[in-house]
Amino acid sequence: MQKEPLDIDSLLAGVERNIEESGKFGVEIKPDRTPEDIAGNKPGNHLKEKIRNLPESPGVYIYLDKRGNVIYVGKAKRLKRRVSSYFNRRHDSVRTNLLVRNIVDMRFIVVPTEEDALHLENAMIKTYKPHYNVLLKDDKSYPWIVVTKELYPRVFMTREKGLDAKYYGPYSSVQNARMMLQLIRDVFPLRSCIHNLEEKKIAKGKYRLCLDYHIKKCEGPCRGFVNPEEYGKNINKIRQILNGETVLLENHLKQEMMRLAEEWKFEEAQEIKEKYENVKKYNSKTVIAPAEEDADMFAYEENGDSAFVNFMHLHHGAVVQSLNMEFRRKLAETKEEILSMAIAEIGRRFERKFTEIIVPFEPDVEFEDIKFIVPKRGDKKKILDVGMKNVSQYMAEKEKMAEQLDPERGVERLMEQMKSDFRLEVQPRHIECFDNSNIQGTNPVASCVVFKNGKPSKKDYRHFIIKTVEGPDDFASMKEVLHRRYSRMIAEGEDLPQLVVVDGGKGQLSAAVEAFDEMGIRGKVALVGIAKRLEEIYYPGDQYPLYIDKKSRSLQVVQALRDEAHRFGITHHRLRRSKGQIKSELDNIKGVGEATSKALMQKFKSVKKIKEASLEDLEEVVGKSKARLIHDYFNREKTAASD
Repeated sequence: MQKEPLDIDSLLAGVERNIEESGKFGVEIKPDRTPEDIAGNKPGNHLKEKIRNLPESPGVYIYLDKRGNVIYVGKAKRLKRRVSSYFNRRHDSVRTNLLVRNIVDMRFIVVPTEEDALHLENAMIKTYKPHYNVLLKDDKSYPWIVVTKELYPRVFMTREKGLDAKYYGPYSSVQNARMMLQLIRDVFPLRSCIHNLEEKKIAKGKYRLCLDYHIKKCEGPCRGFVNPEEYGKNINKIRQILNGETVLLENHLKQEMMRLAEEWKFEEAQEIKEKYENVKKYNSKTVIAPAEEDADMFAYEENGDSAFVNFMHLHHGAVVQSLNMEFRRKLAETKEEILSMAIAEIGRRFERKFTEIIVPFEPDVEFEDIKFIVPKRGDKKKILDVGMKNVSQYMAEKEKMAEQLDPERGVERLMEQMKSDFRLEVQPRHIECFDNSNIQGTNPVASCVVFKNGKPSKKDYRHFIIKTVEGPDDFASMKEVLHRRYSRMIAEGEDLPQLVVVDGGKGQLSAAVEAFDEMGIRGKVALVGIAKRLEEIYYPGDQYPLYIDKKSRSLQVVQALRDEAHRFGITHHRLRRSKGQIKSELDNIKGVGEATSKALMQKFKSVKKIKEASLEDLEEVVGKSKARLIHDYFNREKTAASD
C-alpha cells in the first residue's frame, strides 16, 4: 500500500496557529526558568511538564525564545528522548549551551516516520530561518539548458525558470552547460536567432537569412528551407543527448558513418565522422560509468563549520544533473545529519524519488524505499570518487573566494591548521627558520628567514657570519647562531617567535635544544627540525618523526621557509666567496678600487675571464687608463710565469 504524502503546507499552518496561542510573533512570553535552571541547562516547570508528556514517536520540535520567535527547529526519531537530551547536562558545544539558555517555550508535531520529520524540518527552517539552525547557503542560481515549445524550438542556456519550455539540468557550472551546448551545435544544424517564427511570416519572407545559414550551422527555418517535422527530428535527438544518452548517439553515428562508407558515399561519411568525433570527445569527459549505468550519488566534504555536498544523477553512464551545496553549521551538527538534509533538499527541489543512492557514509535518517550503498571498489566507487573530487574542488573554490574577500579569514584558517598539525599551544603567527651554508669549510655563514602570518617578512631576514666555530661543524654553528639571535632579542625586549624551525634532522635539533636550554627559553618557544629526504618533522625528545600530509598547507609553509632559508644563505655564501676572490686578485693592482672591481665582476663574472679579456674589452668597462693598468698587471704575471 502506497503511503500518503505528508501535507507539509497544512502542518506549517497548524504550527503557526499553535505558536500564536502565546500572542503574535514578537510578543514576549514570560519565562518560568530560574537563573539556577538556566545555569544548569534545566527546564522550568512549564517546559518540564511539556517534556514529560512528549511521545516516543517521530516528529519535529520547535524552540521559542522569550519574544515568541522560533530559534531552533529539530527532527527526532523519538521526540521525548531527543528533547530531554538538551536539558539533562552541560554540552561540549558553546552554541548548544547558548541555545538552551534562550529556550522559553516549545512546540512539537508528531509525524508517521523519521523521513517525514526530516522533510517537515527542512520546510520549517526555510519558513522561519531560526537563528541556531544549520544554514543552506544556496544564494546561487544554477545554469539550465532549455528546449522551447515553438514551431522551430530553440535550445539555449538560462538561469531563470518560468518559460514555456522543457528544462534540463541543473549543471554544476556555466562551463559544463556551455560544453553541452557546443556539442549540440557541432552535431546538429540549429537556429540560434530569437525570432518568433510563424508560418504566415515565413511564407511572406519576413525574415532574413543570417551568417549561420551560410556557414551551414543552420538549415534556414526562417525562410522555410526545412519543414517543422524534419527540424523536430533533430530536436528529438537533442532531447536524447540532454537526457544523457550520448553513448547511444555515439554508437548510432558510428554505424551511420560505416554504412555510408560501405555505400561509397564518402563525403556524407566524412560529415558524419566529424560529428562522431565531437560526440566521442565529449563522452570521454562526461561519461564516468558503463553505458547501462543509472545512478544517484551524494559526496560530502567539510572544513570547520562549513560542509559541502555534491549531487550527481547519471543516465546511461553520463552526468545529466549536478549540483553543489554549502551548509553552515550553527550547532554541533554531524556529517550524517547534514547529508540527510541534502538528500531531502534535492528530492524536494527536483521532485525526485530515489531508490538507490551512492554515498560516502550512511545518513542518520531511515529513508523509506531507499537503498544506500557505500562502495569500496568497482564502478560505483569510481562514481563516488568523481563526486568527491568535484566537492573538494568546489570547497577549495569557495574558500579561495572567501579569502579574497576577507584575507584575514584565510590567515586565521592557516594558523589554526598549523597549530593543530604541529601540536602547538598557540598560533604560529611569527616563525623563524635557520640554515647553515659552507662549502669545504670555507666562509661558514648562516641565515635566518622570518615568516609572519604565513608570508615572508623580508625586512626581518638576517645573515650571520660564524665566528667561534673552526671548520665545517654544522651543529656547533647552529648553536652559535641561535644563541646570538635570541640572546639579543631577549636583551632588547623583542617578542620571541612562536615557532622556530631548523633545517636538518636530529643532530641539528639537538644543538638547537642545547642553545634553548642555556638561554632558558625551551618550552616558551616551540622548536622543530625538518629533514630534507622525506620531509620529516622532528620534535625534541621524540624518538620518531612526524609525517604531515604532503598536500597540507602547514607542511607547504614550512617547506617554503626551509627553501627560502637555503636560498638566502647560499646567496650570502656566494657573495662572500666572490668578495674573497676579488680581494685576493684585483685588490693587488694599484689604482683599482672596490667600484672598479665590482664593475669588472658584473661584466666578466669571474677573475679568470678578466685575465683573459683583451685591452679593448677592458676599456669598454673601466676606461683606458685603468684598463691599461689591469691588462699590464695580468700580462706581467703571465710573462713571469712563462720565464
